[in-house]
Amino acid sequence: MTVVEQATFDCRQAFADELRALARLDDRIVAVCNDSVGSSNLVGFREEFPQRLVNVGIAEQDLVGVAAGLANAGKIPYVCAAAPFLTGRALEQIKADVAYSNAHVVLCGQSPGMAYGELGPTHHSIEDLSWMRAVANLDVIVPADPDQTRAAVRWAATAGRPCYLRIPRFKVPAVTPPDAPFAPGTAVRLTDGDDVTVIAIGSLTSRALDAADRLRAEGIAVRVLNMPFVDPIDTRAVLAAAAETRGIVTAEEATVTGGLGAAIAAIVAAARPAPMRILGIPRVFAPTGDTAFLLDHFGLTADGIAAAARDLFDASGPGGGRG
Repeated sequence: MTVVEQATFDCRQAFADELRALARLDDRIVAVCNDSVGSSNLVGFREEFPQRLVNVGIAEQDLVGVAAGLANAGKIPYVCAAAPFLTGRALEQIKADVAYSNAHVVLCGQSPGMAYGELGPTHHSIEDLSWMRAVANLDVIVPADPDQTRAAVRWAATAGRPCYLRIPRFKVPAVTPPDAPFAPGTAVRLTDGDDVTVIAIGSLTSRALDAADRLRAEGIAVRVLNMPFVDPIDTRAVLAAAAETRGIVTAEEATVTGGLGAAIAAIVAAARPAPMRILGIPRVFAPTGDTAFLLDHFGLTADGIAAAARDLFDASGPGGGRG
């Protein structure tokens, strides 16, 4: 049997290409980085717009503060830095200078999750969704593939408000349908199913689709929702899943203490209680290893998602748990 490998694509390149395309049309767009021109894929931007790239060096608090100043002067700054350092070192500036001040700053967390696997817990960005969701007036966006990344970059340019984008480091398959919506509080339904719902973001979206394929062969129909906006989230789609299927599995490359799963659990608990399985990284420092090893270690794989969905399906018994 011939095995055909699924094509994968670099979201960082899609981000960089779309940013340059927008900059050609709008001279208010600038890039701000922290000695990360190469790792943020800004080499092409620097060559094309040398006067519109601000490199503050390794000083993340200044990075965000300068960006807020540029926004107040009428620019649209895209702040590009490794996610663990952008969100960890500059959290106060993100809160006070950007969100509280309602500055139109686009915070672009590069290489989030466990993309820097071998560099260990200091370089893992698994807390960023919890931190960013805790800050008021800040949209939190996790694109699933290059098309959604481009849509996020375009949307952010006209949003007129603060937002945080998570830009994956490793390549992912294309999963977004051509006519998929991209708007705050809007999920993308990738498959239909009335047995179990899987809600996934970012790098876990393609794995959720693989899990749904495997379960379909077992007679389990899985509804897969991609939730690009973790905040504001699509409450209607969550409540429909709770009402129409036997339970909800959430999958994210982030700690489970405050990200996608926590957001959905709060909605479900308050309005439509339903069984859930929240997949992510527990409240531990992840071990050192490459990204593939770490995702497997925490069960963030197609097999792991399928097992969680199967467990919900089996636990509901004959006829399901829908009310």
